[in-house]
Amino acid sequence: MDLSFFQSQTAQQLRAEGRAESILRLLSHRGLEATEGDRERIVGCGDPDVLGHWLTRALTAESMAEVFAAD
Repeated sequence: MDLSFFQSQTAQQLRAEGRAESILRLLSHRGLEATEGDRERIVGCGDPDVLGHWLTRALTAESMAEVFAAD
């Protein structure tokens, strides 16, 4: 079975889009308002490590600034 798709650029992009959507949904559920600029920054990010950090921070952040804070 050829599993190369899962390592492809397309697969990586799909995973990034899913993470971005998860971040936005979590923030909305928690009552944190993401500006249009925030949304563009999240959706436009293709780095899975950065998206992972933002997703983790979105769990407890009190503001968008905390989500985007540098380590």
